[in-house]
Amino acid sequence: MDIAAVSQTRHTAKAFDPNRQIPAETIAKLRTLLRNAPSSVNSQPWHFLIASTPEGRARIAKATQGGFAYNEPKVRNASHVVVLCARKTLDDAHLSSILAQEQLDGRFATPEAQATQDKSRRFYVGLHQAELKDEQYWIERQVYLALGTLLLGAGSLEVDACPMEGFDAPLLDSELGLAEQGLTSIVLVALGYRSEGDFNAKLPKSRLPEDEIFSEL
Repeated sequence: MDIAAVSQTRHTAKAFDPNRQIPAETIAKLRTLLRNAPSSVNSQPWHFLIASTPEGRARIAKATQGGFAYNEPKVRNASHVVVLCARKTLDDAHLSSILAQEQLDGRFATPEAQATQDKSRRFYVGLHQAELKDEQYWIERQVYLALGTLLLGAGSLEVDACPMEGFDAPLLDSELGLAEQGLTSIVLVALGYRSEGDFNAKLPKSRLPEDEIFSEL
């Protein structure tokens, strides 16, 4: 697979075929990509909700009313919709859970290595919580790393995708009970297969030229 070629051919789908569903084995691969997305100090400050049924997508579509109505057909007609959520804070329970999983997965040769990893991660979390006071923004940036992983991965699997920030996040958080879980919705991704109404698929890809976006040091 030529990943550079995928980046040149994938696009943001604007309309989905409601009669085509993503195979379960492909969804499993996308879940694997999300689970293995990179994050600062392996903080994994996210949770992903996947709506694969009309009923589930209808609940998400409630947040695409009013000024966001242009996104409602994408949510309803997609095969799957992923709600990428951010943790509101990285508390001790979450950090301890990560460390325990790293230990289980054999990442530490010695107890000292485990203690060093824990100290380092807690240092950066504390930095954003207490000194920089930008923890929520820092967490959201990690979620967008997962978003990029999902979009490029979907393209490599010939799945069309549409990322959406155009939705009522407080309404969706309430509908899905996210606040009670210490989460907030950040971005939606509709996944499926384009329909004939997807005008964006017919347009040439456009990006600024290389000499405007790259510099050599």
